[in-house]
Amino acid sequence: MNEQQPVVPPASEDAGETPPAPGRRHVLKALALGVPGALAVSATPAMAQGSASPPQTPAAAPAPLRFFNAQEAALMDAIASRLIPADELGPGAKEAGVTFFLDGQLAGAWGAGDHLYRQGPFQAGTPEQGYQLSFTPAEMYRRGLAAFDDAVRKKEGKPYDQLAPDVQDAWLASMQKGELDFDPLPAEVFFQALLEGTMEGFFSDPLYGGNKDMVGWKLVGFPGAYASFSNDIERHGVIWRGTPVSIAQARGHHPAPGGEMPHKQGGGHG
Repeated sequence: MNEQQPVVPPASEDAGETPPAPGRRHVLKALALGVPGALAVSATPAMAQGSASPPQTPAAAPAPLRFFNAQEAALMDAIASRLIPADELGPGAKEAGVTFFLDGQLAGAWGAGDHLYRQGPFQAGTPEQGYQLSFTPAEMYRRGLAAFDDAVRKKEGKPYDQLAPDVQDAWLASMQKGELDFDPLPAEVFFQALLEGTMEGFFSDPLYGGNKDMVGWKLVGFPGAYASFSNDIERHGVIWRGTPVSIAQARGHHPAPGGEMPHKQGGGHG
């Protein structure tokens, strides 16, 4: 949960003209620049094609929510839909199950802040020092979503998920610039957490609840958990067009109990 500068272009004074939602091309550009938070996408689209296609797993029924309530889940779906929207290249973050990914992480050890040093003192730090707030990820999401929902309903008279896309983008732009009052949670910090979590859910292994049908990996040409590329390692400049393999499809895999992602490591309080 380290605090980073937003990877989307800063919104203009007229938020309707420059929405914060990065879309696929901006997300891919951010990944190419090495933006932290996008998991398992270091492989390039030029990776050589695999020689065999993995078996397809049957579609599973949606898992029940473990952290979000129905109202929070609807709000998170709507936010994710603007951060990585569906377009002509394929499904977006909502369709990829980002909300279920975040729900699982927030319900587990990561959401409880087990990876954070939380003894204090909690003081404002520099950007280089990373996340310095006292909130666990679960506390941040619960507070932030409630404050955002309340602000939208008071001004618009309806929930965020019922607003027009350009109005939704304007609200995200205001959050990104820190113009919304979520005291004691800085709105811009929460926006960054939402953005990073959405990207992680879109590109993480499907084992963790997001990246449904490996849509994120297919978008960037990432092969997944193939055991070996020895037959193709010297093939350069060839677009990899095989079918990605998830961890669950790889032989000999033993997932961690509860399907939680490995904890992020960091200094300071995060």
